This record gives sequence, C-alpha cells and structure tokens, in this order.
Amino acid sequence: MKSNQPTNILWISLEDTSPRFGCYGDELAETPTIDELASGGRRYTNACSTAGVCAPSRAAVITGRYQTTIGAHHMRTKHTNEDTPRIPTPYSAVPPHFVTAFPEYLRAAGYYCTNNEKTDYQFDNQGDDPHDFQPPASIWDECNEDAHWRNRPDDDQPFFAVFNPTRTHESGMWEDALLSVGGEPETDPDRVTVPPYLPDSDGVRESIARQYDNITRSDEEIGCLLSQLEEDGLAENTAVFVWSDHGEGLPRAKRSLYESGVNVPLIVRWPGEVEGGEQSDRLVSLVDLGPTVLSIAGIDIPQWMHGRPFLGQAERESRNYVMAARDRIDESYDMVRSIRNHRYKYIRNYDQSNPPLVWVPFRARGDAMRDLLRLHAEGKLPERQARLLSGGRPGEELYDLHNDPHEIENLADDTDHLDVLAGLRTAMDEWRKRCGDEGMVDESRMVERMWPDGEQPTTATPTFVPNAPENPMTEATPDGDTFTAPATLTLHCDTQGASIVHTTDGGSESRWKLYNDVISLPTGETTVQAKAIRYGYRESSVRSATFTVTD
Repeated sequence: MKSNQPTNILWISLEDTSPRFGCYGDELAETPTIDELASGGRRYTNACSTAGVCAPSRAAVITGRYQTTIGAHHMRTKHTNEDTPRIPTPYSAVPPHFVTAFPEYLRAAGYYCTNNEKTDYQFDNQGDDPHDFQPPASIWDECNEDAHWRNRPDDDQPFFAVFNPTRTHESGMWEDALLSVGGEPETDPDRVTVPPYLPDSDGVRESIARQYDNITRSDEEIGCLLSQLEEDGLAENTAVFVWSDHGEGLPRAKRSLYESGVNVPLIVRWPGEVEGGEQSDRLVSLVDLGPTVLSIAGIDIPQWMHGRPFLGQAERESRNYVMAARDRIDESYDMVRSIRNHRYKYIRNYDQSNPPLVWVPFRARGDAMRDLLRLHAEGKLPERQARLLSGGRPGEELYDLHNDPHEIENLADDTDHLDVLAGLRTAMDEWRKRCGDEGMVDESRMVERMWPDGEQPTTATPTFVPNAPENPMTEATPDGDTFTAPATLTLHCDTQGASIVHTTDGGSESRWKLYNDVISLPTGETTVQAKAIRYGYRESSVRSATFTVTD
C-alpha cells in the first residue's frame, strides 16, 4: 500500500557503465542485486546519455537542460590535476541566470537532499582553488562521503539521496587501476565477447573482464544501500533509480556518440507505481531524469528544462528522438552531434579531419588503448579498426541499430535510406535551433562572456531586510537591530540568478538552509548568517547580523 507521505527518491549513479547486467541479457554478468531490483521494477532498454563523457553528461542531468545550451559542453571547464592539466583554459561554466539545479526545487519543497559524493557539473568550483571540486552550497543539504538520508534531522522528512559508486570508472579497467583492485581480473578474459570495432587482444579482453569484476562489486554496494532502506522501513515508499552517466571506458565507447558511448542501463523500482519485471523500449534521455524526479515529488517542472518526465504525475508521452553531443575532449577540440529514433542513428561530424579517436592522454593509459596503438603502429589492424586512429571521418554517418547494433556499416550513402537520412538531418537541425546549441561559438568568446577579462565574477553579498510592526520593510539592516514581535527577515541578492543559503546555527560546521521564504525571527536574540551563490561565480562573502526580538 502506498504511503500518504511524499515519495522518497534514491539515485544510484554508476560511472562509465554499459548494460552488462544479467537483467539485460548478459550471461557473463554477476549482478544478483541489480537483477532482483529489475524484477521488482522497470528496465529501460533505450536510455541514452546526452554525452559520452562524464562532466557534460552530469551538467545536463543536474539541470535538466542540454549541456550545449548552458556553456557546459566541453570536457571539461577547469583543470583537474596539477601534474596533468587537461584543458587549455581553466574556468567554471556560467549557465544562464534562470538555470537552477533541480535539487533546489526539492529542497524548497521540504526534501532533504544528499549527495555521496561526486558532482562534476562543470560549474562546481566556487572558490580560489580550481582543483577543489565544491558544488554550489544551494544544491545539497549534504555533499560529502558521509552524506546519507539517515542524517536528516527528522525521520519523517522526505529525501532525495544520491550515491555514486565509482569503481566502474574507466580507470578501473586498467591493470594499474586507480579506482579498483586492478591486477589480474577475476572474470576469465577468454569468456568475454570483444566488440568487432576493437582488436581481439589480451589488453582488450582483460579490460572487459575487469569491468565485469567492478560491476559485480558495484552490485554488492547497491545491495548494501537497498538493505539499509529495508532496515529503515523505507523501501515501500522510495523510488530507486540505478543508471550510469555514459557508456563504458573502452576505445570507441566512452567519449563517442556511438551506442557503446551513450546507451546506458536505467532501472527504476517504485512500489505501487511501477509493475515488477517490466521492460520499456521507450526512448529516454538522461536529461529527463531531473524532471522525472520533480514529477514523482509532485513539484512543477520549470518551462526552461529540456527534459521530459517519464514517470510521476507530470509524465509525458515518449520521445521520438534522443540527442547527444561531443565537443572538446580534454585538450582535443571536436564537434559531433547525434540523433536517434527507435531504429536509426544519425551522426554529424563537423570536423572531418579528426580521426574517430582524437588524442586523449588519459585514455592512452588504458590497456585496451595501448594494444590498439601498438597494433596500429605494427600495421596489424584490419582497415575497419585502423580507421579509428588514422585518416578523417565522413561528414555524416547513418546506422540501422536493429540490424547493425555495433554501428559498423555506414548507410549515409545508401540510396535505399535517403528518406531516413533526410528526416534525421531535419530533426537534428530543428533540435539544435530550438534548444540554442552553442557548439558553433568559439570557446574563447564563450569564456570571455562568462569571465570578462579572464576574471571570475563574484556573487554579491546578500542584504538583510527585516520586517516588524515598527519597520515596514523599508531599508536593509546589515548589522542587526532590535524589533518587536512578530518579526521576519527577507534576504536579497543583487546578482541576477543567485541562490541564497542561510543558517542560525553558527560555527564552521553549520548546514546551510536554502532560502526560499521569509525567515521568522523568534523572541530573543538570533544571529543569522547568509551567503549567495550564482553558478559559475565565486560565492559571496558571508553576511552575519544579530537580531533581538522583544514581546
């Protein structure tokens, strides 16, 4: 029986994972927890990310808007490591002023929102250190390795909790894995199936085997979270999502717009609302996730969001197309767009001089990529695989996903498919125009617009405007004052699009509450601290004032 309480939402977002789960028909996978979850929920077979790489994809997920329209389409918009700087210009994206991460709407509606712990939204950094990934304080009640729904102050408070198992990251497929045990895989490499676009080599086989190992361990982590839900008596009133930010970390998978790079697992269990054991072939984009969560929570979906809810009270009809984009990858510039319907995928390569695998040093650390490079240098690759590293690309690619799931045979020049090609061309052009794709804008111009003269803007410090019988909200009071009850406090920021957070707890460990309504000041003395956050800007300084309210 469904509870009258608002529905809780648990997100488990894997990294770099294609649908190598038993419930998706993979006989080698050992995923008992995920398979059981799917047996009690719905499995989506046509879920796709908006990019084949994490930061642009996650920017679209957290905003519900395509990354190509908020300045977050390049991978990525800031340095991430002092030893291996991976982009030419360190900056934080500045989305349009009206763009707000969807958890803020949940917080305003009373949800406790936690993230454990990855963000990578392209506008994370709000301070002096470009290597310190700190998301805007307005998005989450908690965002750290200890964040959990169990930390909410009231057990009856609804929650939106995100957990990010990281072991399936591309680097977990390496022998010297960064995020996993590495070394010899437990899965037998001789049992894996090598996709036809990669060489059948030891490095490729071992990489795939390690991915199976890491998926199995992630399955165990998911089991722990689901057990905690059961222990807390919350399973029957919690919608659980399991998904990945993009496809697995093999060459021609991650970073590409082929299905191997953008087709992802998506499983939703929602007791009382989703029948168990269902399979949906509906086209779903990860840009739909945020609006779907708002729909489940009964919150109005902003008109500026591109996502289309596929569950909940605001569920809409299925998409006709899903779209994806590829732009700069680390230091290598590129521009590719793709669109697919249930059967066909159309890819447009704007720079035909690039090979399909542009140079990415991080990818070159992987065993599969090392084998590919070595065999290419030795002249041992068949033409189809050699084309990944040398020569250019066609301007257009068209694939029949039913008959050619690995996207090997390009049908763009096939006269039998001219109508299909023309239809997808038109649909892509309409999408780019309708959404305002900024891929054609030179990055240096975009950076100048976001960071004039190369300087990161700073959010204005909030002002305090008290309201009491003797002070009818006529002036800001920066340093506090004494008022007669009842008294309230309004906060204001002069920076367009800024969110404000506040606390009355004091101290460096205070949790910031999202400001979305006037603050009632109790009788006695109250010290209020507040700061403002505009995505991509430096956050404001903290304003503090003490107010005394008398009877």
